[in-house]
Amino acid sequence: MPNYKYQVRTSAGQTTTGVLAADNVSSAATVLRNQGSHIMALQPVGSEAEVGFMAKFRELNAGRPRQKHVLDFTTQLAVMMRAGINLRAALDGIADQTVHLGFKKVLLQIKSDVEGGKQFSQALTRHAKLFGPLYINMVRASEMSGSFAEMLDRIAEYIGQEIETRKMVLGAAIYPGIIGTMAVGVTIFLLTFVLPKFAGVFKGKEHVLPWATKFLMGLSDFMVERWYVVAAIIATIIGSTVFFAKTKVGREFFDTSKLTIPVLRAMFRSLYINRSLKTMGQLVNAGVPMLDTLAITGDVSGNLHYQRMWAGVYASVKTGKKIGHNLNRTKLLPLSVIQMISAGEESGKLGEVLDEISTYYGKQLKEQIKAVTSMIEPLMIVVMGAVVGFIAMAIILPIFKMSQVVK
Repeated sequence: MPNYKYQVRTSAGQTTTGVLAADNVSSAATVLRNQGSHIMALQPVGSEAEVGFMAKFRELNAGRPRQKHVLDFTTQLAVMMRAGINLRAALDGIADQTVHLGFKKVLLQIKSDVEGGKQFSQALTRHAKLFGPLYINMVRASEMSGSFAEMLDRIAEYIGQEIETRKMVLGAAIYPGIIGTMAVGVTIFLLTFVLPKFAGVFKGKEHVLPWATKFLMGLSDFMVERWYVVAAIIATIIGSTVFFAKTKVGREFFDTSKLTIPVLRAMFRSLYINRSLKTMGQLVNAGVPMLDTLAITGDVSGNLHYQRMWAGVYASVKTGKKIGHNLNRTKLLPLSVIQMISAGEESGKLGEVLDEISTYYGKQLKEQIKAVTSMIEPLMIVVMGAVVGFIAMAIILPIFKMSQVVK
């Protein structure tokens, strides 16, 4: 049974240290809490350098915390808040149960800030990249209104829907990606392993070979003898594309392409409308100020064109105008959506209207993802068949032609 070194503060306020034998760190923490002690430090006995190195190694190996960890944390915290457990104890308990070391470290920092007298929303701002502005602002609004547990439920529902939407969009690209990879792999195999076998058959008969066969034989020789050049070209193309996508010009190009490519534009338009209005609806219903709501909505929209649209609305509302005033000038939202937003703003039911519109476009998104997938799958199969067929015909035709000459 391993030993654990601890430092605790007793109920009398005294700080004590010692060593405790337990099955694991969770069991050790339970024993100390049952004694009425507040745990300040708890770690396995051994070389501190070794323990620290292994903990750092495990943390790096686990990767960065993801939205799935935030969702699990938010759900657990909402349950504990409804059960009447105070925030510090809830954070302590969830941190003890967290397996991911990186996220555990985040929770312990949040807990330390809360114990230092900060509001929960203030503690979250240290990790704004992980939790995001929507999460922090909704928590801040709930701290003012006193509806903390209910707000956590709404945040968890929102994060769950975002994760599901992201999975659907990525899922739509998986099958075409697999087919495309197979097509490239089969083409490389035919050019580097199959075609060289026919080099001896075609040698000296180049004058009777069709242009397709000559082209493929030349390409095959180049790929076999200069494979490192081909690998360098592929790596350069991939690296350049990734770098270009991260530049302002590159992001402009790709964001514009998503809204103009015929097969994809309806899907991406529904995605951006759903994400924008769902975020805006959540923030409006949470009582977040409208200017903050519009700023956050633009940040999470996911496309430069929609960010600019919401930035224009923000500037217009800041001068005292209504939301619909600036939206009437855009083509990124359907006229019916703009009219419903204006009606909701006039009636004071903007949050409800936004929820209904985002729900509708969420259903539209699912249908369009299925439609895009059903269109891309046969297209990729046809392309793959055409490439393989072209290579096969380039091999078979000259053999057939030579056999005719022999006869």
